[in-house]
Amino acid sequence: MSRTTLEFRRSVSERIVSCAVVAAITVILCGCANYQGRRIQYEIEPRYGVTDPQFLRSMANLVVPGVVGGNRVTGLINGDQIFPAMLDAIRGARKSINFETYIYWSGNVGRMFSDALAERARAGVKVHVLIDWLGSRKIDSSLLSQMSRSGVEVRKYNPLVWYDLARINHRDHRKLLIVDGSVGFIGGAGVADFWQGDADSPAHWRDSQFRLEGPAVAQMQSAFMDNWARTSSRIIDGPEYFPELEPVGTAYAQVFKSSPRDGIQSVQLMYLLSIAAARESIRLSVPYFIPGRLASRALVEACQRGVSVEIIVPGAQTDVRIARHASRSKWGPLLNAGAKIYEYEPTMYHCKLMVVDDVWVSVGSANFDNRSFRLNDEANLNVFAADFAEEQVRVFEEDKARSSRVIYEEWKERSIWKRIMEKLTTPFHSQL
Repeated sequence: MSRTTLEFRRSVSERIVSCAVVAAITVILCGCANYQGRRIQYEIEPRYGVTDPQFLRSMANLVVPGVVGGNRVTGLINGDQIFPAMLDAIRGARKSINFETYIYWSGNVGRMFSDALAERARAGVKVHVLIDWLGSRKIDSSLLSQMSRSGVEVRKYNPLVWYDLARINHRDHRKLLIVDGSVGFIGGAGVADFWQGDADSPAHWRDSQFRLEGPAVAQMQSAFMDNWARTSSRIIDGPEYFPELEPVGTAYAQVFKSSPRDGIQSVQLMYLLSIAAARESIRLSVPYFIPGRLASRALVEACQRGVSVEIIVPGAQTDVRIARHASRSKWGPLLNAGAKIYEYEPTMYHCKLMVVDDVWVSVGSANFDNRSFRLNDEANLNVFAADFAEEQVRVFEEDKARSSRVIYEEWKERSIWKRIMEKLTTPFHSQL
């Protein structure tokens, strides 16, 4: 065969491969653009406050499951508190461990969790681990093998397949750990080394996690079972997963899940109900704050009726630059209405928290953006308790003290370059 023929065939092969790659990317992008779930418009009037009994009744029936009493919730700040508490619970497990997370990477933290989970499985504890296929892309196969050999059941959520490329846009963003069906953890932290430390350097993120005890733990277990059953095609049940749970505290709590499969956009509905019920104050901690029309209007209307609205977002230390540009493009109406926006300076700010009128608190995996509202699987813990809310307000104020406030006049005078970058994000807002 001549050299010319070989070169011709090589050229044709390269073109075929290139065309296939372009076609695949096009299919993914088109699928992602269309895979947004049903767009629902909520018109919620501020008819009652969060302290009105009607608020909890509405929240319990519109954002299921119900709100239950007798719970205790403990806040954990940064990796120095988060990881020891979670690992201690895992190491103390006697019957079952269910662990669901978006990010699970190799490294020091990944090794500690794999070691602890594998040890408990070898001891006869039933251990189930559900990790997102995309979020766990940086986990070493040796950690997965170690867990599997020890008896841990490991599943990956929504792996990419050639016949359904758009599924890459539907991710499991939940962060849940339930031990013996009696204690649960929820929040924003995944399994990766940048969550280590105490937000003491740009390499260590600022985040919070929450330990739950009491009857609402059964709701957290149920939220885990949702995606476990969809991924493994198995239902796991029994007293080792759903024991009788006695009251252990005074907090009313609700753990709810959200997914584009459900079609009701529970996360967005929860935020809108809470904002409409605010009478005095709204405090938001959000790493990815890209409000759509409904959410922006709800916050502006809250400001107009005299509610103090304060929002902490990441500053220059952010892991997703495009999200920061998209966020800043949305600030004008909020700042003009009187909302106060602060950029956290020391490191990446990954807290996901809402406190309304110093009594109603929502924490969990959900951000304040379209991806959490309509694309991702999320899970949040809602708490009605003045003492817990007081503690979260204190933490919020400490974070605010390490942040710089954005002034409306300064935002209006931002550079042309920043305006261009913000404008360029517009086509991607439905995916952010």
